[in-house]
Amino acid sequence: MNGFVGPHLLAALTARGDEVHGLGLGDPTPGVPAPASWRSGDILDAAALGDAVAAVRPSHVVHLAGQASAALSYQKPVDTYRVNAIGTWTLLDAVRRHAPQARVLVVGSGEVYGPQPEGSRVAERAPFRPVSPYALSKAAADALSEAFARRHGLAVVRTRSFGHTGPGQSPVFAIPSFARQIAEIEAGGREPTLRVGNLDVTRDLSDVRDVVAAYLALLDRGRPGRAYNVCRGEGRRLADVVASMVGRSRVPIAIEKDPARMRPADLPWLVGDPGAILADTGWQPAIALEQTLDDVLAEWRRSPAR
Repeated sequence: MNGFVGPHLLAALTARGDEVHGLGLGDPTPGVPAPASWRSGDILDAAALGDAVAAVRPSHVVHLAGQASAALSYQKPVDTYRVNAIGTWTLLDAVRRHAPQARVLVVGSGEVYGPQPEGSRVAERAPFRPVSPYALSKAAADALSEAFARRHGLAVVRTRSFGHTGPGQSPVFAIPSFARQIAEIEAGGREPTLRVGNLDVTRDLSDVRDVVAAYLALLDRGRPGRAYNVCRGEGRRLADVVASMVGRSRVPIAIEKDPARMRPADLPWLVGDPGAILADTGWQPAIALEQTLDDVLAEWRRSPAR
């Protein structure tokens, strides 16, 4: 599989002996176990998606496809909505027609909750208040998944996954962007100034490998019809995360705000309550954020110019 989470999920599924079949744009990511079969295709192509599901007749489906950047969604709101919301409907309809007994994991976003009171932890019963086109598209996909599954009797489990990072993430996102800049500065490839956006926000950040473990737990033990926050349940100020990363640098680095990195709207505080997934599956994160930051920096130091 490709993308950010996909290769980590493929490796975890393969390690436990599952046969994995994939569909996505382009080719599978090199360097991870090859899936049993792979089809290159667009989630909005209903015919191709139906053919893929019919050919495999899967027992489980994990829906990771989508436009994942809130920042990019301001530039491409219609495309974001089509891929994330209509793409989810297209997949669920293919499952309904060709593999109605399959358990489906629809991966959503904690950003659907919108702004929350400082110091709070938002639970699954909270209303949606999306502020970005990305969050709106994910809120629509979540609601559509719940309604579609109920109407057609599908075993759909939904996640509201909060921020996660780790090796393999695109520098379009904050943590790998900072790591790439630090690695380039250390290598002498750029001036010793870290360009950042709004750091005065608090986020609930997990390691992608912990998130994959959560998805496996939900595939096995999540209750169909339910939505689950996938999160650490702890808030970290992005300013403190950046300070921690700069503190790991091998050379002195200044920090400078870049207007081009600011979102039109942002969430000052977003921290999730992971109580439901813990109660139903026993999952909880195991990897400290400091270890994640070390691993992301190490990845970019190996190849800062890519």
